[in-house]
Amino acid sequence: MRQALPEPELAAAIRPYTGDLVDVRAAQHGDDADVTAVVTGATGAWFVKAVRNRPGGRRDSLVREGLVNPAIVPLAPAVRWQVENPAWVVLGFDVIEARPTGFEPGSPDLPALIDVVERIGDLDLPEVARDWPETRWDRFAGQDAAHFQGETLIHADLHPHNVLVNDDRTWVIDWSWPTRGAAFIDPALLVVQLIAAGHDAKAAETWMSGCRAWKAADPFAVDAFAAATLRMWRERVERNPDTGWLKAMATAAQEWAGHRGLTPSGR
Repeated sequence: MRQALPEPELAAAIRPYTGDLVDVRAAQHGDDADVTAVVTGATGAWFVKAVRNRPGGRRDSLVREGLVNPAIVPLAPAVRWQVENPAWVVLGFDVIEARPTGFEPGSPDLPALIDVVERIGDLDLPEVARDWPETRWDRFAGQDAAHFQGETLIHADLHPHNVLVNDDRTWVIDWSWPTRGAAFIDPALLVVQLIAAGHDAKAAETWMSGCRAWKAADPFAVDAFAAATLRMWRERVERNPDTGWLKAMATAAQEWAGHRGLTPSGR
């Protein structure tokens, strides 16, 4: 789908890197930025993420994504240029040709998916991430939240459109809110995603058994995280009761919690 950049100021801001614009095609997915598009200009093609330069979550997440990028390439596409002016914050990425990963039972992508989770866990923690402790589940876990701390770089949003594959390799995109936390968090979140995609809870956990971080995790810590995850998704459904995908995630989290012997309340 062809689109125009929303404001002349944005086109002007990126022109030193793109040259004169030839084509702009909106990304099919991605709601964590005001603009996500493949932009073709005189210098070539770029994947552009841009947010309005206003204090708050979207701006902070894009800045964080730019800061972490050098530590996660080539697992993620490289950021080649950045712009910040009073109106916009922009990242210009390499364009990759890939498709969303299949999470469903029987998908030929599952071994590559598990491999990429292992590769995330093997990344060195960048110095910038030491100031990004994981706290998103803390209020759903109480004192048990101490189990979610660690020294591993966490993506925390692995789903089919954020893990892309082609015949040669796998990428993880949308590092919008990376944190420093316990190594089992990304595998645990992927368990919920696999259940939502049609796996039963036992099969989803069996897939994770190929991850060292999952095998090394304290079962009590995983139970605490499963309970906190269920509470989190339930709260999100309460705030957005008509959003189908949130209900699906809450149902998957409930199945996982039940599989681990937790009560419907997550305890």
